Amino acid sequence: MNTSGELATKYGKIYVDTEVIATYAGSVAVECFGIVGMAAVNMKDGIVKLLKKDYLHHGINVIVSKNKITLDFHVIVSYGVSINTVTENLINTVKYQVEEFTGMEIEKINIFVEGVRVID
Repeated sequence: MNTSGELATKYGKIYVDTEVIATYAGSVAVECFGIVGMAAVNMKDGIVKLLKKDYLHHGINVIVSKNKITLDFHVIVSYGVSINTVTENLINTVKYQVEEFTGMEIEKINIFVEGVRVID
């Protein structure tokens, strides 16, 4: 797994750390309709925890290979929404925003719906 993406310019190279990509992608994701937030799963107990805004990157795995990005999102969705509609919106929005932000291509986005929450 690469820890950064690399962009070559006429002045030199730019390295974008995967944590920067994850943090940006997480901030875009939580703005999408139907997404309550990112999830952290405790593998030992199988407990799903809603992450606070400062820790959004923990709910996202980023792999950069040959300057193509693969993102794995672990999300909690709102109760009563169409998961298909929410995930399609998430994929389209994140793909566009992250490609514009990084200058790299999104190869794949995997979404793991880890829970459902009722929103007041």
